[in-house]
Amino acid sequence: MRGVEDVIPKELAVKKLTSGESLRIYFGIDPTGAKLHLGHSVALRKLKAFGELGHHIILVVGSFTAMIGDPSGRDALREPLTKEQVKENFKDYKRQAEKILNLSKLEVRYNDEWLEPLNFSKIIDLASNFTVQQMLQRDMFDKRLKEGRPIGLHEFLYPLMVGYDSVVLDVDCELGGSDQEFNMLAGRQLQKSFGKRDKFVLTTRLIEGTDGRKMSKTYDNCVYLEDEPNDMYGKIMSIKDELVPMYFECTTEIPTDEIKSILAGHPKDAKMRLAREIVALYHGKESAEKAEAQFVNTFAKGGVPEDMPVVKGEKGSKLVDILVDENIVSSKSDWRRLVEKGAVKNTESGDVVEDANAVLEDALILKIGKHRFVRIEIS
Repeated sequence: MRGVEDVIPKELAVKKLTSGESLRIYFGIDPTGAKLHLGHSVALRKLKAFGELGHHIILVVGSFTAMIGDPSGRDALREPLTKEQVKENFKDYKRQAEKILNLSKLEVRYNDEWLEPLNFSKIIDLASNFTVQQMLQRDMFDKRLKEGRPIGLHEFLYPLMVGYDSVVLDVDCELGGSDQEFNMLAGRQLQKSFGKRDKFVLTTRLIEGTDGRKMSKTYDNCVYLEDEPNDMYGKIMSIKDELVPMYFECTTEIPTDEIKSILAGHPKDAKMRLAREIVALYHGKESAEKAEAQFVNTFAKGGVPEDMPVVKGEKGSKLVDILVDENIVSSKSDWRRLVEKGAVKNTESGDVVEDANAVLEDALILKIGKHRFVRIEIS
C-alpha cells in the first residue's frame, strides 16, 4: 500500500495477489508533454515493484489517446496534438522512464494499434455501455457545466478509449494516478461487458509540487526527473515541511521504519536527507553530495556556487538574447515571465532586474529564480 491511494475492489485484489499467479498489470501513459516529473515517478515505481515480484507488466503508450488528451483535472479543453508530436514526446518520455524502469523487461504497446481501426459502429457499441449521467459525475465536467465552460463531446470518448485498452489487453490490474480512477473503472466495466477477466484498479497518490498545489507543468511547480542535481536539490528544499513525509513515502526507496526514524529528527535534517536521496536516485550519490554542499554554501551561508555556468556576451547585448542563445532560459517569454515576477537578481549589486530588455554593461552574476545562477562575462 506504499504510495497507494486506493484499491478497487480490495477483495478481488487480495484474491488475485495471493493466488501465486503472475498477473497482467497495465499502466498507460499519454505523451502529451516532453518531461516527466516526480509525480509521474510514483506510479512508475509501483510498476517497477510489481515487475520485480514476477508479474507481467504492460506499458501502454497512448499514441492515439494523447492526440485527444485526458480531460482529468482540467477546467478547460485541451489542445489536440498531432501524431508526430506524440511520437516526438515519447522519445523523451522513454529516456526519462528508463531512469526507473527497465523497458526491455516490459511489454510495450501503442494504443493506435487497436483504436485507429475502430469503425463508427464499434465506437457506438462501446458508447452504449455508458450513460451521460455517468460521464457528468466526473468532477471536472460538473465544474465546467456549472461555470458555463464548454465540454467537448470527444472528451466523453476518452474514458471509452482507455477503457478499451483494458479489453484488448485483458488485464488483471490497471495502475495509475488517483486522478485516473474514473478512466480505469471505465475499463473495468468494459472488460465485464466484453466477457474478459475481472480486473482491480490500483490508484497511486498524487503529490504536491513546490507551491503546495498538485504537481503539474501548468503550475510551473515540478521537480523534473532530468533537472540538474543542484536545481533538483534546491527545489526539494523549497517544498513545504508538511509534504516531506509524503515525498519520502512516494518518491524514495528508503524502508518505512527508517523513514519514521528520520522524521523523528530535526525537520531541516529530514528535508536535506530527502533532497539527497532523490538527487542520488536520478544522478548518483556523488552528484547528490555535491548538490548538498553547494546548497549549504549558497543558501545557508549566503554565497554563490563555484560551478555555476559561465557564458559570454558582447557589451550592449540584451541579457535575454545571451541567456536564450546559451539555453540558460528556455525562451524570451520565459525570461519576461521571470523578470515580471521579480525572480532575476544581480547578486553583485543586489538589484532586482526589472527591465526584460536590460543590456549587458559589465560582467555580472545573475540569480534566476530560487536556485539558478549564471556568470556573464564580456566577450
